[in-house]
Amino acid sequence: MPSHPKRSPRLSARVLPAALALALASPLAFADPQSAAPAAASDIDAKLSALTAKIDAQDAEISWLRAQVEELQLQQLRGRGLTGEGGPQTAVPPPVDTARIAREKSTPPPPSEQQPLQVGQTQRDEDEARRQQEKTLVVREHAPLFERKFTLDAGMSYSYYDRRALTLSGFLALDAIFLGTINIDQNKASIGTFDLTGRYGITDRLSLEADLPWVTRETRFVSGGAGGAATSLTEVKVRASGIGDASVAAYYQLVKESATHPDVVASLRVRAPTGHDPFGLKVIQADGNNSNLNVPETLPTGTGVWSATGNVSVLRTYDPVILFGNIGYTWNKSEDFADISPVVGSVQPAEVFLGHMFNLSGGVAVALNDRAAISMSVASAAQSATHTRAPESKSVRIPGSSSNATTLNLGTSYVLPSGWTLNGQLAAGLTPDAPNFVFSLRGSRAF
Repeated sequence: MPSHPKRSPRLSARVLPAALALALASPLAFADPQSAAPAAASDIDAKLSALTAKIDAQDAEISWLRAQVEELQLQQLRGRGLTGEGGPQTAVPPPVDTARIAREKSTPPPPSEQQPLQVGQTQRDEDEARRQQEKTLVVREHAPLFERKFTLDAGMSYSYYDRRALTLSGFLALDAIFLGTINIDQNKASIGTFDLTGRYGITDRLSLEADLPWVTRETRFVSGGAGGAATSLTEVKVRASGIGDASVAAYYQLVKESATHPDVVASLRVRAPTGHDPFGLKVIQADGNNSNLNVPETLPTGTGVWSATGNVSVLRTYDPVILFGNIGYTWNKSEDFADISPVVGSVQPAEVFLGHMFNLSGGVAVALNDRAAISMSVASAAQSATHTRAPESKSVRIPGSSSNATTLNLGTSYVLPSGWTLNGQLAAGLTPDAPNFVFSLRGSRAF
C-alpha cells in the first residue's frame, strides 16, 4: 500500500481557518445581488413615512397656532383681550397624534370635506351677531325701532336754572359816582317732568307714538331792597304742577342702513296746548316791605299754542362706533288770548306769535357689549323772538324773547335681564339760555 506522506501540524493550522472563512463567504459570493434591494428599499420607505408623518404633525400644529393668532387679533381689534382672574392666559396646544394624521393623509377625504376651512370663521360669525345686538341697543336710545310691537316708555327729568341780574336805577354823577338804587335779583328754578310714552310699530318702516307729561315747577325769587336797604334780601317761593303739553308723533324710515347708505328716519310731532299757558299770569308784590320783588301768582306748565316739529335723523354704524345726527324745525301756530297783561286788574287781549325754533344735534355712541352702551352728543336749539299784536295794532317784538340753548349730553344705556332698557343722560348747559344741568332717567320695554 502506498504510504501517505505525513501532514505537517503547522500546515494544518493554516488550512483549517482558511477553509472555514471560504465556507462562510461562499453563500454571499454565489447569491443573487438583486435579493438585497427589497430590504434596503423597505428601510428607506419606513424612514420617508416617518419623516412625512412628522412634517404633517408640524403643519397641523402651525395651522392651529395661526388660528389662535387670528382669533387674538380679532379680539384686540374690538378692545377685548383674553384675560382671566390672574391676568393674560396662555393657550397650550393639544398633543398631536402623528399616527392618526398619517392615516388621514393616506386616505383622501370625501368630496364634501375637500373645501378649505376658513380660519376664524366661527369667531367672525359670533362677532357679527354681537355687533347686531350692540347696534340694536344704541338705536333703541337714539331712534325708534320699527318692530311690530307695543313699547312702553316711562321717564323722568330734572332741570335746574340759576339766573342772577344786577339792576341799577339812577344815574352817574361826574362819570364816576352812581346816584340811585342798586337791586340784586336772583331766580332759582327747578322743573321736574314725568311722562308716559306709548309706541307701536305699524309696519317695519312706520311707527306711531303718543306722549303725556306731568310737570312740577318751583321757582325761588330772591331780591334785595327789603326795608329800603340794598343789603336786605327777600326770598319767595312759587310752586305749580299739572299736565303738560301732550303730543303725538309718527316716524317713517326713509332709508335702511346698508354698506353705502346710513339709516334715515323722518318724523313729525304735533303738540297740543293741554298745559297751563304763560300768558295773562298776574304779577304781584309778595313782600310788603320790598317793592322791588314782584313774582307771578303761579307758574305755567305748557306753551299755550299748537306746534308741529319735523325732524330728519341719520344713523351710521362704524363698528363698534355709531354716529348719529338730527336736524329739525318747530313751527308754532299763532293764538288769540283774551288777556296777556301781567298787571292785576288790567285786561289786554292780543294775538301771540311764538318764535319758531331750529334745532340741530349730533354725537357718537359706543357699544361696550350686548347690554351696555355710552354716548356723547351736542344739541343746539335757536328760537326767534316772540311777537304780540293787539287788536287794530301792529305787531310788537318782545325784547329778550329770542334764545339759543346749547347743551353737552352724556348718556348711557343698559339692558336689564328682565327685558327693561334703562337710559340715563346728563346735559350741561353751554349758553346762558340753556339750563345749568338736566338729569333724565328713562325705562322702556317692548311687549
